[in-house]
Amino acid sequence: MRPARGAVRRSPGPLVSRIAAALFGGYALAALTSVAALALPMGTVEAVLTGMQASFVVYAVAVIWVFAAKSAGRAWLGLAVAAVPLLAAACWVWRAAA
Repeated sequence: MRPARGAVRRSPGPLVSRIAAALFGGYALAALTSVAALALPMGTVEAVLTGMQASFVVYAVAVIWVFAAKSAGRAWLGLAVAAVPLLAAACWVWRAAA
C-alpha cells in the first residue's frame, strides 16, 4: 500500500525525543522541585509536603510543555532552563545538610 498523495514520511526521532524529555526530564524537574522546597522558610515537615505536592504540578506542566514546544530541541532547552534555579536551590539544601 502506497502512502497517500502528498503525505510526508517523518522520522520518529523527534517524537521519541519528546517522549524521553517528558518522562525523564519531567521526572528530574519534579525531583528537583521536591528537594528545592526544603530551602523554603518553613518547617521541615511542611517543606516536604509542599515539595511533594508541587512536584506533581511541575511534572504535569513539564509534560505539557514538552509536547507544546515547537521542536524537540526547544523542549529540552526549556526543561534545562527550568532546572537551573531548582538545581541551585537543591545544591544549597544538600550543602546545608552536609
